[in-house]
Amino acid sequence: MALRHAVLAALLVGDGGDGGDSGGRGEYSGYQLAKAFDIGVANFWHALPQQLYAELAKLEQEGLVAGRQVIQETRPNKRLFRVTDAGLAELDAFAAASSKPSFIRDDLLVKVQAADSVDTGPVIEQLEERASVAEAKIQLFGKVLGKMRGELDEEEFLRRGERVGPYLTCLRGLALEQENREWSMRVAAVLRERRAAHVER
Repeated sequence: MALRHAVLAALLVGDGGDGGDSGGRGEYSGYQLAKAFDIGVANFWHALPQQLYAELAKLEQEGLVAGRQVIQETRPNKRLFRVTDAGLAELDAFAAASSKPSFIRDDLLVKVQAADSVDTGPVIEQLEERASVAEAKIQLFGKVLGKMRGELDEEEFLRRGERVGPYLTCLRGLALEQENREWSMRVAAVLRERRAAHVER
């Protein structure tokens, strides 16, 4: 997977709110795209805002997205981007290609792996911080999912709601952060108990 695919997928659900005809496809400004990545897309693809702006420029040059200028009287003008037919074809080819299994590369796991031979005090603190960050993300995902559903309950939304793709990816993000929180809290408790037992010896 390349960053371009994540950008194209995010643009499909954007809504620039300027009333333009995007053929049923969403529009985002670069700023809105960066915010979308922060909330949803970052679950499966991390990118800095400057990387997103650079990728948008490349995609526009290649004809995979189209940009239009929006004149704003009280704020600086902005450009809104939408996926073109060529961009949809690129995404279609990407969706048809086989996916590689996911893997974890996490420095905190390396520290836990070495827990029998290092001072676990700092590791416990980092685990507790990880749990706290996960809890904040869980709360954010809950709000985002609720906003997507509107007045529908989850099962009804999954059956007939619009734009189910972003909802499903947010569900994955929610499950991941719930697992992060539970694992971090459990490991911190185990290491704290073993540390206390070692001091008492």
